[in-house]
Formats: sequence, C-alpha cells, structure tokens
Amino acid sequence: MDVETAHGVLVHGDIEILARMPYSSNATFLVRVTRAGVAVNGIYKPVKGERPLWDFPPGLHRREIAAYELSDELGWDVVPPTVERMGPHGTGSIQLFIDANFDQHHFTLVKNAVHHPDLRKLCALDLLANNTDRKAGHCLLSKWGRVYGIDHGLCFSRDFKLRTVIWDFADEPIGEELLEGIEAVAAGEAIRAARWLEEEEADALTHRAQRLSASPIFPTDDGHRWPWPLI
Repeated sequence: MDVETAHGVLVHGDIEILARMPYSSNATFLVRVTRAGVAVNGIYKPVKGERPLWDFPPGLHRREIAAYELSDELGWDVVPPTVERMGPHGTGSIQLFIDANFDQHHFTLVKNAVHHPDLRKLCALDLLANNTDRKAGHCLLSKWGRVYGIDHGLCFSRDFKLRTVIWDFADEPIGEELLEGIEAVAAGEAIRAARWLEEEEADALTHRAQRLSASPIFPTDDGHRWPWPLI
C-alpha cells in the first residue's frame, strides 16, 4: 500500500485497539485502522496516557504530528504519516506502524552507506525540530528499505535541548538537497508544522533554520547532547 492511501485510512478509518506496547514511558497502543475494507496498523498515543513533564506541556501528540508535517512539507519522507484522532482513550496521535527489522537501529544502520541519505535527513530534521530524545532505536529500517524516525513527542521546545545519537556526519557540509528545505523553513514556510506548535515554538523553529542556513554544516558533538539510554 502506498503511503498516501495509508494516510487516508489513518484519517478516516475505524480504530480497534490490538495491544498495549511494552516498555513505553506513556500509554501507547498498537491499533488497527480500517476503512472500506482496507486496514493498516498504527501506533496510538492518547493525551490521557501521558505522564506530566516539567519542560513540555501536555499534548505531546501535537509534536509527533508536527514532526511528520515538517518531514512531509520538506519532501524528506523520514517520519511515518501521523494524524490526530479521537480514539478509544480520547484524543491523541496515530502514526502508521512501520513493518521494520527491529534488530536494526542507528548504530547498525550507519555502518552501511546506503542508509546515509536517510540518516542525514533525520539528522537535519532533528536539528530543525530540536529533538530532545533521538535514541538509536528510534531509527527504523522498513522492510522496503527506507529509514524512518519515530517518537518525536519531545521536540520543538523553544529552548535548545538537542540530544541525539546521530553525530556521524559532524563537520560535513549539508548538501543542497537538504539545504533547500532548510532555507524554506528559515523563510517561514513550514506552515503545516507550525499549526501544531505554540507561536514561540514556531518562531524558534524558524530561527534554528536561519542559523543552520547561515552555517550549513552538521554540528560537532560537544559531549553533552546524548540521550539516555542510547538505544
């Protein structure tokens, strides 16, 4: 099934909970979404299942959606389709479940240069989105070969909070294929993503893109920007 069709099913389909996902910080459910006989699996994260955080307001699902919208607006396609729905446990996000090889993660994927274009996109996306929690296990190798990033609830803070495992491209120039999108965000063209953010957060996104446009180099690890656990 193509991603556009799957997106339509996520938006309009009937939701059935299949299981609760283990080892998640917040309530997270595997669901099946069905429309006109077509079914896809998704990951449902209701607002009611969030643990309160001191540095992020409730409604982390909005950041999950903003990350997808930003990736989609830029044509990078490294975040699975993610939509807001009223589900069995209230409002939340539903993200297309990626059929992936779960033995793979960033530290294994980066050893194969074929995955570097997708990983560079994820790295640039995290710089724009100010991702506070890019663990290695949040990089999934789909069965069709594309690498996707998941778990973007801790993104888009107005304060700089970057924590990531993707430092492999440090000091490399950001290629034109990525810089074009970054410059569009710097010009305030990330309209769809901004709709899911507070005004100050949307402004901070624009400012991060402007700084990255002015110095289009992947940054160097300063030793203090790693998540925990790493995987």
